[in-house]
Amino acid sequence: PLCCFQVIRCRAAVAWAVGQPLSLEEVEVAPPKAGEVRIKIVATGICHTDYHLLEGIFPNSDFPVIPGHEGAGIVESVGEGVTSVKPGDKVVPFPLPHCGECSFCLNPESNYCLKGHFTESQNLLPDKTSRFTCKGKQIHHFLWVSTFAEYTVVPEYAVAKIDAAAPLDKVCLFGCGFSTGYGAAVNTAKVKPGSTCAVFGLGGVGLSVVMGCKAAGASRIIGIDINKDKFTKAKELGATECISPRDFKKPIQEVLTEMTGHGVDYSFEAIGLADTLIAALASCNMNTGVCVMIGELPSDSMISIDPMLLLTGRTWKGTLVGGWRMRESIPKLVSSYLDKKFNSDLLITHTLPIAKVNEGFELLRAGKR
Repeated sequence: PLCCFQVIRCRAAVAWAVGQPLSLEEVEVAPPKAGEVRIKIVATGICHTDYHLLEGIFPNSDFPVIPGHEGAGIVESVGEGVTSVKPGDKVVPFPLPHCGECSFCLNPESNYCLKGHFTESQNLLPDKTSRFTCKGKQIHHFLWVSTFAEYTVVPEYAVAKIDAAAPLDKVCLFGCGFSTGYGAAVNTAKVKPGSTCAVFGLGGVGLSVVMGCKAAGASRIIGIDINKDKFTKAKELGATECISPRDFKKPIQEVLTEMTGHGVDYSFEAIGLADTLIAALASCNMNTGVCVMIGELPSDSMISIDPMLLLTGRTWKGTLVGGWRMRESIPKLVSSYLDKKFNSDLLITHTLPIAKVNEGFELLRAGKR
């Protein structure tokens, strides 16, 4: 159909420069080229990674840019050669692509892809051009997703078709936040039934970790946050107890070690601070304990640790989007959601129109989400 070849004019929240509030603009979104998909974005989440981008601490990013990497929508048109989705399909685009051809994609134990941002910039589409323009200027993509636009264009291998029954305003979280936290517990840590877990940070990702630990059968899940307003929801989602480091005179890792005997079996850092990362590592037991790093530190950060923390046998792991191979896993997670295997709806605290996106970031900074 002819509509496939039209430029769409729509609204988008544009970041013109580091440290500036987002600006609601009319942008032009070019049609998809071969192997690309143009999506009408219906809902998007605000993730801390978007905040890192705006603050200038996300690695190798270019401005001006349309942020957002956690969304859901409906396919508007497809470029030549696209076969996995068609106009009208409900989809979730995702920031960690799956090209299906690189050595990582061909390794069944890996969920990385060499097209991912850590090895090849996702600021422009694979042909090194942008589909966005505003006021005559080229606007960069963010992680190929850019969900803060009413329409976006992504490569076919960065989008997953989902069940037509899925509510897009709820499953938009599956593109990053929920999948990352839940998967950190069930895939990366492989939490065992009856085990003890500690979750540092009870924002959306940390609460998703709590849900994953509960689903995996953990018997004790300790939530840790300096914001006690988050404790009620954490307990509703499966935390057995919650503590604030501010209530203790001693380091939190010592508190956790005393609470559990020799430390927890699994610890998760879902904040992105060097101090809490070291505390999380030290709070898991010295021999079989597993610490999973989820929070993203500023790109030039360095951490100093006591090597004895690892020499005795602890495992320290990182996770990218919860270890899922996103293209095949998102449809399955959406099906599990529809089957009521978990209630990720509880992660949604506020719903705002795109025009109030800056208010959304204020809520994030204030810890109200």
